[in-house]
Amino acid sequence: MDRPVAAARDATRAFLTRAARLRAPAKDASMDNVLLVVSELVANAIRHAVGPCALHLELLEGSIDVCVTDHSPQSPRPRTPGSDGTGGWGWFMIKRLATHIRIKPVPAGGKTICAELPW
Repeated sequence: MDRPVAAARDATRAFLTRAARLRAPAKDASMDNVLLVVSELVANAIRHAVGPCALHLELLEGSIDVCVTDHSPQSPRPRTPGSDGTGGWGWFMIKRLATHIRIKPVPAGGKTICAELPW
């Protein structure tokens, strides 16, 4: 799982570097926040869905839209984050960092989760 998540982060970092040339981020932590959300969404898609997933990034006016599509029709199920290493922190962090989250079904099966973050 580490290799696809790292590749998604690398692609996102390149996208954000180009985006920063067009429009500087509003906060110093913006790039780190986007990278964290990409990592969590891609890791969750790999962990909880069968088959490939796709990452789509879009620079909007004042924000970055991070969308991950996978083949599972199941929406994320929040869990109480634990300190015992069993997880539950990813969706919690995504919800804290994103200003808007959308979950759209994919007609052929699956879903797309989009998280909009300040930029």
